[in-house]
Amino acid sequence: MTTTATPLPAAPAAPGAPLGAGQTIAALEAEAIQIIREVVAEFDRPALLFSGGKDSAVLLHLARKAVAPAPLPITLLHVDTGHNLPEVIDYRDAVVAEHGLTLVVAAVEEWIRDGRLVERPDGTRNPLQTVPLLDTIGEQRFDALLGGARRDEDRARAKERIFSVRDAFGGWDPRKQRPELWQLYNGRHAPGEHTRVFPISNWTELDVWHYIELEQIRLPSIYFAHERPVWLRDGMWMTPGPWGAPGEGEPLVTKSVRYRTVGDGSCTGAVESTASAIGDIIAEISVSRLTERGATRADDRLSEAAMEDRKREGYF
Repeated sequence: MTTTATPLPAAPAAPGAPLGAGQTIAALEAEAIQIIREVVAEFDRPALLFSGGKDSAVLLHLARKAVAPAPLPITLLHVDTGHNLPEVIDYRDAVVAEHGLTLVVAAVEEWIRDGRLVERPDGTRNPLQTVPLLDTIGEQRFDALLGGARRDEDRARAKERIFSVRDAFGGWDPRKQRPELWQLYNGRHAPGEHTRVFPISNWTELDVWHYIELEQIRLPSIYFAHERPVWLRDGMWMTPGPWGAPGEGEPLVTKSVRYRTVGDGSCTGAVESTASAIGDIIAEISVSRLTERGATRADDRLSEAAMEDRKREGYF
């Protein structure tokens, strides 16, 4: 992962002319860096949600670039379900060690063990992340959380502002969105409230991958094609682990797959792929008709409003 203080150069476009790909990425980077600097300036105890996924890797890269050459004045926070693929956790820990960052891990397993949470019958732990997240925000007194959510992922995320104030219970009310005219962001909040901030809201999955290629950002190996034992469930290729195994009528086979998103192993599937290089992945995404969450996240298929319901309760 490389970091410089200078934003990407972009040749000026003629008046009224559409932006080219390079100019689009440069404009998105400049917007994200401005937002991150606003957070550093406005808030006392900001944190950055870092799961080890591609979006949080890009967000961390942008944050380090925004404050370079100074050290990052933002704590990393990971709500760990305990059902993550080991490659992702290894990557997370390596990045933290490499850059001397501070990481707070809220382990869902601890909340289950002491009775604050109860394991779900279906075994998935993604919905259980909300309580550890809110508890940790309170314990650490975080007043802003930077997240890598993007508006193209889900309709509920498309409705949320870049600076999104959450109430004292972590809840989100879509009817109380603040205007963000002329890229002016309002981070004011009452005691007990905090603000979620989404610097890459306006990026697409394709933009993220173009930026990863341009900035040579290192990622977990699961994002690239590899052979893995999987079984097919509801149109998704699931892999066995502590979260579960194939059921009756679900034969385990070895396939060349890759992951488009990182999440709880019980509800995050892989896609068949031979894309082992970033250029191949960009070509693959360019013709895809499904978002990465729509293609690989079972927790978003629970209902039409699954994501919005969870966000109202305090989810990312």
